[in-house]
Amino acid sequence: MSEYDNVCRGSLKLKRVSDHKIKKKKKRKDKDKELDKYLQSLAETPGTSEQQPAQRADTRTKAEIAFEKRKEKKMAQQILERATKSHKERIVEFNQHLDNLTEHFDIPKVSWTK
Repeated sequence: MSEYDNVCRGSLKLKRVSDHKIKKKKKRKDKDKELDKYLQSLAETPGTSEQQPAQRADTRTKAEIAFEKRKEKKMAQQILERATKSHKERIVEFNQHLDNLTEHFDIPKVSWTK
């Protein structure tokens, strides 16, 4: 018995390459028919959805509600602060801020001639 008796013969089969072609999925007509029936039933009962507005149940927790309230309050306060300053006042404040910054990132003067 030789060492070559257990050798597989033939071409190697790769995982992604196969003899079968990729087929498109067929559309399900049942879902389309159900949707049409549902739309027709809505059309037959006019005005029911218009008379009663859809109300969603509030599923938020107490913490989420409190967070939303604080967020809205903070936004309103920021809007009021921005509305009280004029453009000129904002420019003056910005220039003061730039003056107070360190000069670490300033470009040093370089002389070409000595």
